[in-house]
Amino acid sequence: MTGTYSLSRKEGWRRFVDTTPRTRPDVLTSAGLAALSGDARADYDEARHDWHANFGIIATPQLRAVREELELIVASNRQDPDRVRGAAVIDGHPGLGKTTIINLFARDYHRVALRRHGELTDQGHEHIPVFRVGLTSNTTLRTLNKMICQFYGHPGADRGSAAQLAASALDCVLSCQTRVGIIDDVHFINQHSRDGLAVSNHLKWLANELPVTFIYAGVGLSERRFFDEGLSGPSAALAQTARRWTRFEVGLFDHDRHWLALVKAIDRQLVLAAHRPGQLSGLAGYLFARTGGHIGSLMTLIIRGCFKAIRIGDESISQGLLDTVRIDEAAEKARRTPVGTPVRTAGGRERS
Repeated sequence: MTGTYSLSRKEGWRRFVDTTPRTRPDVLTSAGLAALSGDARADYDEARHDWHANFGIIATPQLRAVREELELIVASNRQDPDRVRGAAVIDGHPGLGKTTIINLFARDYHRVALRRHGELTDQGHEHIPVFRVGLTSNTTLRTLNKMICQFYGHPGADRGSAAQLAASALDCVLSCQTRVGIIDDVHFINQHSRDGLAVSNHLKWLANELPVTFIYAGVGLSERRFFDEGLSGPSAALAQTARRWTRFEVGLFDHDRHWLALVKAIDRQLVLAAHRPGQLSGLAGYLFARTGGHIGSLMTLIIRGCFKAIRIGDESISQGLLDTVRIDEAAEKARRTPVGTPVRTAGGRERS
């Protein structure tokens, strides 16, 4: 059974950091499957379901490019505590792997920091190189501070004013020598509301006070004019977000060699008795039409397709089988659109 944990708690984050890659189940022939006992077959199928849902991350061009930029920003942020470090923000539409890119980078950074500096700080505190929180649609100044305290397991996380929780969060970060802060789903910040403006200003305060490189992720930030805050009129001189945050966009795949390479890489991971090498690659065009170049939609389609192929005994992925698998509504809506009709994406672009 797949473990359950939250990356917004240090225990869950540490489990994610410490987890070793899964072992790929052996590919059995149809005769090998038939020779298994009932319990052995059930266990084997469970192992395959877990594998297909978690076989690892494929190094797409987007992942490699953004990772290199994050490494540059974090490694070069060596300013003394009295100076503000630059931040990075990963922007893009849903289902393109933004959170995955950040989590993988932060996981590797965490591992390296522990190897170099040990499990404890010089003062004997737990060394936690990275903290991670995800915002919600009703995040306020107090709840943001509370979430940071909860990540560290601070005993006072459930009580105190916003200012008291901010002081506790500051103490946690400093005591644990945290150097990277991940804040996901920043698109929930409404800078035109009172609470949203308070949260936005608090993020700037944290960047001023903490010796931490912040990495943010959000959906459609550019379209929401998230970076235009304060950049016009008499307040232009006070603008900070667009000056301090380096934006990286994770875009859709095009139907090109990169898409084909991605499908080929997935093809090699399938553990199905009747699957032939290259079979999935032959469906690259169909898969693009079904998912519109969204890697999240693609993975959902493949995972559910593999589950169904095992359950019904086909042990193979075909277009006919995938036609019976429903995925996210955006992809299904595009699927129903006649070929050649421009489809407007969430960002306003048209794709044929």
